[in-house]
Amino acid sequence: MSIFKDKTLMITGGTGSFGNAVLNRFLNTDIKEIRIFSRDEKKQDDMRHEYQVKYPEVAHKIKFYIGDVRSLQSCRNAMPGVDYIFHAAALKQVPSCEFFPMEAVKTNVIGTDNILTAAIDYKVKSVICLSTDKAAYPINAMGITKAIEEKIAVAKSRYSGDTKICCTRYGNVMCSRGSVIPLWIEQIRKGNPVTLTDPNMTRFIMSLEEAVDLVLFAFEHGDNGDILVQKAPACTMQTQAEAVCELFGGNKENIKIIGIRHGEKMYETLLTNEECAKAEDMGDFYRVPADNRGLNYDKYFREGEAERNVLTEFNSNNTRLLNVEETKAKIAALEYIQNELKGIANVAK
Repeated sequence: MSIFKDKTLMITGGTGSFGNAVLNRFLNTDIKEIRIFSRDEKKQDDMRHEYQVKYPEVAHKIKFYIGDVRSLQSCRNAMPGVDYIFHAAALKQVPSCEFFPMEAVKTNVIGTDNILTAAIDYKVKSVICLSTDKAAYPINAMGITKAIEEKIAVAKSRYSGDTKICCTRYGNVMCSRGSVIPLWIEQIRKGNPVTLTDPNMTRFIMSLEEAVDLVLFAFEHGDNGDILVQKAPACTMQTQAEAVCELFGGNKENIKIIGIRHGEKMYETLLTNEECAKAEDMGDFYRVPADNRGLNYDKYFREGEAERNVLTEFNSNNTRLLNVEETKAKIAALEYIQNELKGIANVAK
């Protein structure tokens, strides 16, 4: 018996990489229903046909809801009967959010508020909001809006009643939609240079399966208002590019440095120094509990916190940095990469 036995799970932005990973993980379990809530009917139709072929015996468990998190009524329409929500809908491309920051606000900020408002009204048992390392010390519009998303989630958790609200914060998910590895593979196949922003830039790396694991850990072990973080490894972008070149026959000498793009950092942070002061070590994860000291502002001037953890900022420069072989092994284990490598082998035959 699974934790989702006879339950209904809704995934916002469910046609994306994360939604597909959840479907692949849970569709064959005793879950009652998985609702895909998104605004792109074409992606929904493609997904419907794909899963009818992949899982013909259980594809009927997937229900598709056209809607937009930007509309509260749209969120309400999809909510009756939902037990749990994984809130993955977001604008997450850093450059596009830089050029259109109000669009990021509408989806990442207002959209989150709408989902949580509707979830509380309909007494959903648990909502896990997916956030990003860019929300820690944010310098770009995407990170700032995701930081506000986290603040909204924590604030809502204070009066959410029986609805548990948690956030998960993670780094770069390899081979997710719009990420860099598929771009590099395409560049190698076309014989073009592999474009790299800065060789010394570091990024946390994790698989889609690990992203799902983090959300499930929050679902099972998080308390209301928590932010949960996985202890992910990292690598330099040079290391990652060389690993992809070795896997797909690219020329490492043909890597072209194009410079840092709009709103990018040299390294990312999963836990700020301030969050580390109260973070709880949970083995492979960190838990940051909500600050629930209330609205008596006088306390902020008269009372502080005497005890502080010795843990300091957790970022992609001070975590374990993988070398090329380790990075290559991590990338090669991905189903997406294995399928791409099979494609090369078939062409060679």
